[in-house]
Amino acid sequence: MGFGGISIWQLLIVLLIVVMLFGTKRLKNLGSDLGDAIKGFRKSMDNSDADKPAVEDGKGQTIDAQAGKVEEPAKKD
Repeated sequence: MGFGGISIWQLLIVLLIVVMLFGTKRLKNLGSDLGDAIKGFRKSMDNSDADKPAVEDGKGQTIDAQAGKVEEPAKKD
């Protein structure tokens, strides 16, 4: 007995029908496109702006991305 009452032979027949309908090239492209989409989603989640609210520009000023304020650098004594 396989997954939820479906035997391995029934799964193989369904897989064979899917390959016959779509072809191996289209299934390969679909798999690679899905993989690229998942990689892009993970990359965008890792580089989210919520983790980095402040950005420092070339002048030493800190720009708060969420508040939209520019702060001057602190003077060192």
